[in-house]
Order: sequence, then C-alpha cells, then structure tokens
Amino acid sequence: MTDQEHNDQQESEAPDSPETEQPEEQLVNDADTLSAQVETLANALASAKEQTLRAQADAQNSRRRAEQDVEKAHKFGQEKLVIDLLPVVDNLERALATIDRDVEANKPIIEGIELTLKSFTDSLARHQVLALNPAGEPFDPQLHQAMTMIDNPDVEPNTVIDVFQKGYTLHGRLVRPAMVVVAKG
Repeated sequence: MTDQEHNDQQESEAPDSPETEQPEEQLVNDADTLSAQVETLANALASAKEQTLRAQADAQNSRRRAEQDVEKAHKFGQEKLVIDLLPVVDNLERALATIDRDVEANKPIIEGIELTLKSFTDSLARHQVLALNPAGEPFDPQLHQAMTMIDNPDVEPNTVIDVFQKGYTLHGRLVRPAMVVVAKG
C-alpha cells in the first residue's frame, strides 16, 4: 500500500475525528451565507426578467413607431406636390369667374375649363385632397387665415363672409388654410 492510499484509508476510517467535524455555529453561518446567495440570485433573476420585458416593450414600441412613420410617409409624402398643384386649381376657378358667360362664343371655352377643373378636383379628391370653402361658417384659426375683418350687422361676429382662396387638406391634415374675410363683432 502506498503512503497516499494509507492516508486516504485513515481519513475514511475516522469520520468522527475533531478535524472533520464542523461546529454548529459554522453550519448556521454557511446556511445564512447560502440563503443570502439564493436571495441575491433571486433578485438578480427578477431584475433580468424586468430588463427583458422592458427590452421587448422598447422593441415593440420602436417597431410600432417605424410602422407609423412609414404610414405617414405614404400619406403625406405627396404634400409638396399637392401644394404645387393647388395654384392650377385656383387659376382655373379664376378663369371661370372672369369669363363673360353671356357671349355665345365663350360657351365651349367655359365648358372646357369646367370639365378640366372637375377632372382636376376629382383627381385630387381620389388622393384625399379636399377643399375647404368655409363661406358662412364660424371662423376657425386652425383652418382659416383671416385677411380682413368687416363690419356686417346682418351676420354673427366671427363668421366667414367671403373666401378669397379656398383651403385644402390632405388626409385630414391642413395643407393650405383658406384665406377669408371675417365679420367683426
């Protein structure tokens, strides 16, 4: 038998020796240490779960915001084009307002301008561009731009009397406010 085997055998034969016995106080300390470690690990686990939930919520919010941004880009990406096209509608309306309708020779011209204007406004409406013609409505600073105020006892104060230029919305968002004349109070 080698020396090592002999030492191992002696250690195994003497389990009740004072060297291998742990005092009761040390066992209590070890139990306290283990329960503290379990509590620390439980707190760390709860914290990790909370961080995971927050990360998932942040990712979901980011995805939702990105989807909304794409939707808004599709809806309102045409806004500059619409703003550039609105003066064409204004000019066609002015042409109809100034042409002499009593002259027989102007009838085909009037009909052509009316058809062009109708076609143009229908095309805008298909793309959710809608006109605001607030004549007779209460003044709304969110949708109207007051050009002047006039005393008019026949109309309630802050009522739109006349419209210089129609306003327009794109998908419900104001693209151009209506330029209006408002009754003074």
